[in-house]
Amino acid sequence: MSFVAPEVQWAALAPIILVLGAGVVGVLVDAFAPRAARRPVHIGLTVVSLAGALVAVALLWRDVRADGGVEVLGGSVLVDGPTLVLQGVIALVGLVGLLVVADRTDSHEDAFAPSAAAVPGSDYEELARRKGLTTTEVFPLALFALGGMMIFPAAGNLLTLFIALEVLSLPLYLLTGTARRRRLLSQEASMKYFLLGAFASAFLLFGAALVYGFAGSVRYADIARAVSVPSDLDPLLVAGSVLILVGLLFKVGAVPFHSWTPDVYQGAPTPITGFMAAVTKIAAFGAILRLVYVVLPALEWDLMPALWGVAVVTMLVGTVVAIVQTDVKRMLAYSSIAHAGFVLVGVVAMTSSGISSVLFYLLAYGLATVGAFAIVSLVREVDARGGAVVAEATHVSQWSGLGQRHPVLAGAFALFLLSFAGIPLTGGFTGKFAVFSAAVEGDLAWLAVVGVVASAAAVFFYVRLIVLMFFTDPAGTPGSSTTVVRTDGLTHVAIGLGVVGTILLGVLPSPVLGFLSDAAVYLP
Repeated sequence: MSFVAPEVQWAALAPIILVLGAGVVGVLVDAFAPRAARRPVHIGLTVVSLAGALVAVALLWRDVRADGGVEVLGGSVLVDGPTLVLQGVIALVGLVGLLVVADRTDSHEDAFAPSAAAVPGSDYEELARRKGLTTTEVFPLALFALGGMMIFPAAGNLLTLFIALEVLSLPLYLLTGTARRRRLLSQEASMKYFLLGAFASAFLLFGAALVYGFAGSVRYADIARAVSVPSDLDPLLVAGSVLILVGLLFKVGAVPFHSWTPDVYQGAPTPITGFMAAVTKIAAFGAILRLVYVVLPALEWDLMPALWGVAVVTMLVGTVVAIVQTDVKRMLAYSSIAHAGFVLVGVVAMTSSGISSVLFYLLAYGLATVGAFAIVSLVREVDARGGAVVAEATHVSQWSGLGQRHPVLAGAFALFLLSFAGIPLTGGFTGKFAVFSAAVEGDLAWLAVVGVVASAAAVFFYVRLIVLMFFTDPAGTPGSSTTVVRTDGLTHVAIGLGVVGTILLGVLPSPVLGFLSDAAVYLP
């Protein structure tokens, strides 16, 4: 018997290969490159690989538009219009987020512990700090996470979905615990994220086993065919589908699977918080879209009422709890929970406009989120006695008067907050209008009304912070004051890109919406 080599369309996998390959090379750089050369090499490798992934996505678009897409590796990976859009958005937002990760203050200090494995407060950690060690491992870890995220919405079977989930999650668990300051809080956040993430992965894997028991296959196409035929095993299918959705809803921070979000967002290094809040949500919603629109449409009346309920509760809980927060990072965390509910409104619309509206919303939300957390990373608390920067100034009161001292930075933050609130002429407004319009088109006008009410209530806590920045005199806490640190400039580039994207998506959304409407066609 002769061996027949499989035919693999490597070109279709080019974006994924570039990112994961760069992650592997990054590990070798940490192992063999001189210490002084590691950071610049990592930054160059990261930028080149993600820019290359964007170019690869653009080159693949013509073929995908002509033939609808291609199945790779026996259907394990599906490259179609939504896949390429999501991979492009992940690469773009990931690149902007990693600019913030790579930045340093003018004292050559980044956001990461000099030795993340050291016991907080130990002599070894102090020695590593004095020697000026840096945790350059964050770059390959972030690239591995991005590689998993690019596979996640392209998965064509449940095993690939699970593997992609683990590839994107494990690096994030590690990155969450690497903060330079508030080390115990960071490590606690990492442990919470890991434990709850492990439970979510177990739910997804158990659900995949039940669905396999129903369909006799893990391929989406086979499951979709089996779902369309009545069977005595339908309870097995419903239970398995619910468990898979639980695992995916955990990754987007939807209620009631959201309890990890505020603690992890607060404890993680702020550049990682922005990176994780934006890109992980994009990838996870991409996976949910494919599952709901391709695999489970025949279960619409079994699953949609539950998803309607999750969307409503997520919007309301995220909005109401965000109002009472006094920490900026926790406020943005609950804001992200509310936004997960808004995106779910587009998901459950079950129309082609629902797909395109979700893709647009994810792009607008991702750029604004990275920009907002980038600004948070620059606002620091200063010890008035010694003049040393001691921590990020995340208490809401510490932002009083920021607009008077740093009007440009505060203005950019206000723009991102207004976009989150859905104020016209911002990308956030266009995104919300698109998902609510899709819900109305899908005969879910009542759900759109709930979304509008939640959006109106959310304006309160966004505007409250804007009022503090521009219309309140500085009121520093006793013994300390607030400043904006100077950096190498990469964070300012990321903020600028976020500002430009937020404005363009609000003022000129039609070309993007038209393109996404053409791309919102899944392979069967």
